[in-house]
Amino acid sequence: MFILDQRLQNDTVLIGRLPLCQVLLMNDKRYPWVILVPARNDVFEYYHLSEDDRIQLMKESTLVVEKMADHFSAKSMNIAALGNVVPQLHQHHVCRYTDDPAWPGPVWGHSPAVNYSADELEVRVKELQSLLQQHFVEDLEAEDDAENVVYW
Repeated sequence: MFILDQRLQNDTVLIGRLPLCQVLLMNDKRYPWVILVPARNDVFEYYHLSEDDRIQLMKESTLVVEKMADHFSAKSMNIAALGNVVPQLHQHHVCRYTDDPAWPGPVWGHSPAVNYSADELEVRVKELQSLLQQHFVEDLEAEDDAENVVYW
């Protein structure tokens, strides 16, 4: 069974599951911010993924970026995989705007997160689920064995 790093669990909310990745919402209302985490244990770098999984991660990342950029009218999309604090491979997808608090610098380390209220969080989760739902797989507890992944 796939185990999500505790720090990601603490800072995010599960939106759904794509064929390879869990889709998480970062709990910072200043930025539409989604994190993809390949549902593979003991994966810390891209090269730890199989070739098929690397290709699938790129497909899922591209899907998320396209949907978010269009829906949220982002000026720019920041995509990054930083493993300095949370070593589990995870990929950030952050909508950026010229008037956001960190523009034009990176969001990491700029200032503390501003958490969603319960109502705001519910609305944002439903909004993102609506954007991505047709690509979600049903089983959030899917085996982390590559043979069990259904690629689109």
